[in-house]
Amino acid sequence: MVTAGPCTTCNASGQIIPEPCDTCGGEGRKVVGKTYTVDIPAGVDTGSTLRLTGRGAVGARGGGAGDLYVHLQVRSDDRFERVGNDLLHELQLSMPQAALGTHLNFETLDGDENLLVPSGTQPGKVFRLRGRGVPSVDGRGRGDLLVRIAVDVPTKLSDDQDQLLRQYAAAMGDEVSPTDESFFAKIKSAFK
Repeated sequence: MVTAGPCTTCNASGQIIPEPCDTCGGEGRKVVGKTYTVDIPAGVDTGSTLRLTGRGAVGARGGGAGDLYVHLQVRSDDRFERVGNDLLHELQLSMPQAALGTHLNFETLDGDENLLVPSGTQPGKVFRLRGRGVPSVDGRGRGDLLVRIAVDVPTKLSDDQDQLLRQYAAAMGDEVSPTDESFFAKIKSAFK
């Protein structure tokens, strides 16, 4: 039986360095830290990889330098949710703003944009601002900014606000809970 394997002395290189230096141990290279400035193209997303040619580790005994791969992780923004090249923002409006309409200065990536919300806007309505999203990595256009409307319903009302809202409900013919006491307060007082 015959077995073959690489030489353990020269590591299959065919050369033995009789007096290797203390710095590299005969490999012809040493480990040093380097810092590079990397230009990140617009539109990259988490999981994108950049290849820096010739900036990786050097090969043993004078071999060429390899490539350095930079894996990117993009920090999220509190204002926008990214969906591909589109951005999504949920805009909170009060009930009067949604019912009567409003004109807002809305902050985009490129600065403020005028947003006209017409009267009678329903929760979930989406306004599309074309070309205000994330640039495409290949340089061909941009995504859109989608503004989804959410209506805030007040949880506590002053007496005046309560009365005005009840008058509005009566004018619309809507049934609402009794005026003076809540249903649970009446039940509670019945057991006293």
